Amino acid sequence: MQLDLFASKRVLIGCERSGIVRDAFLARGFDAWSCDIEADERRSNRHIRNDVREVLGWGWDLLIIAHPPCTRLCNSGVRWLTAPPTKLSLEHHTPSEICAYVSMTTEERLAFMWRKLEEGAALFSDLWNVQNIPHVAIENPIMHGYGRERIANYAPPQIVQPWWFGEPQFKGTGLYLRNLPKLVASNPLVPPKPGTAKHRRWSRVHRQSGWGRHGETRAQARSRFFPGIAAAMAEQWGDVLVADARLAA
Repeated sequence: MQLDLFASKRVLIGCERSGIVRDAFLARGFDAWSCDIEADERRSNRHIRNDVREVLGWGWDLLIIAHPPCTRLCNSGVRWLTAPPTKLSLEHHTPSEICAYVSMTTEERLAFMWRKLEEGAALFSDLWNVQNIPHVAIENPIMHGYGRERIANYAPPQIVQPWWFGEPQFKGTGLYLRNLPKLVASNPLVPPKPGTAKHRRWSRVHRQSGWGRHGETRAQARSRFFPGIAAAMAEQWGDVLVADARLAA
């Protein structure tokens, strides 16, 4: 009976190609699928290669957006909305955008930055406000004010750290939660003192340079999800889904 309760609940992990969060839910018996415009790293048959917005109506009980594009929404990028960069990175833009950007005037580049902000905010807002999925979680950094004011029904995120869940790393991870409880630290470590070699090792995500070990870009490597957090999601939010199933039985 317990296994039936798990298997009856469908979980969609959007914007994920690593399979980390999907496989954490699969390990607990949920009907979990990942979705991304890129192919799955693990070549899983539980990966949907598509824009996540195209599959939202497929009858999901829980939607987790692992790491949607956030370049224009996060605090670190707000400076480009007043003084646009001289060039674009391949990590966040298409080759055609990069080519066109080269010949733009400063005013056109500024307009481009604001257009990308609008696109990013629209994607986040569509996912955050989806009506046919009862539980929603979106992983994103803390937004600047321009981003927040463009999100319908915006609510502040919970900030968690990988070391709360047994992973010796620093990276504040914002979880925007709708109808889900905040994650509780399940295996907290003791952070090392600043300035020590151990502290630098824990900060390796922020020091990431070049390409990641899975062949991804620097941006993709830095946004790679943490298995400890994924396991906590599957356990703690999985309990919410099972409770729903019991109430409906």
